[in-house]
Amino acid sequence: MWALACDLTIAVAEVVGGFLGRSAGLFAAAGHDLADAGALGLALVATRLVTRPATPSRSFGFHRVTILTALANAVALIAASVLIGVLAVHRIVHPAHVRGGVVIAFAAAALVGNGVAAFLAYERSRDLNMRSVMVHLAGDALAALGVLVAGAVILATGRYDVLDPAVSLAIAVVVVIEAVVLVRQSVDVLLESTPRDVDLEDLSMSMGQVDGVTDVHDLHCWSLSNDVRALSAHVVLAGHPTLEQAQAIGDVLKDRLKAQHEIAHATIELECERCAEPSAEVCAIEGSSSMQAAASGTAAPAR
Repeated sequence: MWALACDLTIAVAEVVGGFLGRSAGLFAAAGHDLADAGALGLALVATRLVTRPATPSRSFGFHRVTILTALANAVALIAASVLIGVLAVHRIVHPAHVRGGVVIAFAAAALVGNGVAAFLAYERSRDLNMRSVMVHLAGDALAALGVLVAGAVILATGRYDVLDPAVSLAIAVVVVIEAVVLVRQSVDVLLESTPRDVDLEDLSMSMGQVDGVTDVHDLHCWSLSNDVRALSAHVVLAGHPTLEQAQAIGDVLKDRLKAQHEIAHATIELECERCAEPSAEVCAIEGSSSMQAAASGTAAPAR
């Protein structure tokens, strides 16, 4: 909340400085700060929501809210950067004299303010929501620094006014590149892709090394958020162990998954023989038959 208040204050100051100094760079920085204020607001809401407990209708809780927020923030950042780029190109084609002294004063204040905001919002975790916020704030600080340098050169030489919009254009390009990376990572989570640092073949071999396990199949691993991973798998056990023995092996598997692969939520189906792996349509038909049999009071045929 403090970082949000700081960002809004800086944006207003940069707009004033842009008018007084005739600086496209300050207007560009103000645009970034306004977009970042929205990002901080979304991140704040997402952080509140993700702490809510799971409900019957949302059994996994609200972990995906942070991913949706990161995606929205990245898209907003791209849109703001494109608009800033258009303004910068216009000022390059139609240059105007920039008041270097005014630009230096406001850019220096913005640099300090963005540094304070980044410090307040700093987060060591790899959560995409907080990472998107840090990209916003780092982009703001970089923009302010670039505008400050351009203003100093213009003040010292009395020319090179084109540096002001050129710096804002370069910063917009850098921020867009990082935002595109965030979009790709957010979409990967939403599509339930296998986490980039998880190799399913290595994961299967690791599970197969547990005593009593002879085969692992139908293995899936995905992310609910960057900090919460889930797994489902069928595991074939040697011989015909008792229920207690099978449960003990399952506990060992879950402990290994959590310790070695940071997978805290694992659903493992233990089998004495490898089951058939029917298509999704067959699974749906089988599930329907079982439900109909249960409703009629007759036993469904074993798979």
